[in-house]
Amino acid sequence: MGKNTPHHIAQLLRPLGGGTTDRRVWGLPLMGVVIPFFTATNVARETAIPVEALGCPLRLQREKDGTPRFGKTGRPAVRVIKDIADQVRIMRENFVSGLLNYADSVKKGMPEDYKLQVEACIAAGIPIAESDATCLSDYLAKKAEEAAASVAQLQPMDTRERVPVG
Repeated sequence: MGKNTPHHIAQLLRPLGGGTTDRRVWGLPLMGVVIPFFTATNVARETAIPVEALGCPLRLQREKDGTPRFGKTGRPAVRVIKDIADQVRIMRENFVSGLLNYADSVKKGMPEDYKLQVEACIAAGIPIAESDATCLSDYLAKKAEEAAASVAQLQPMDTRERVPVG
């Protein structure tokens, strides 16, 4: 990391390893990240999320008549309560804004280096994109040939007109 890189940006770029299975809210693990974070922000009086929302962030979705809603797979449908979802949206918007502000500050502070990096990325990506396009084109051509051969096998071999006897 550069000596002028803010600590919070440097932390984002370090691998932490290990992942668990957890319901995600806007890409963030609900029980592993969101709930502990918002519990802490409530304690610090930075948010006032109801304790019921933190205690039971997933709620059963219901139909208009009050009966449980089920998904296409037959499982009960659950949703993240609005209080939590709204706070996560705000947090995410602020996070994205911070990332864009950082990128803009580097772009303004080191315009030539930034321009060279962009050009290097584009140049490095061109052969990969061309290779992928060729691979896809070849595959689709092969599939079209197979489909044509399959159709040809279904057509009768003798196409002469048959005259009924008798």
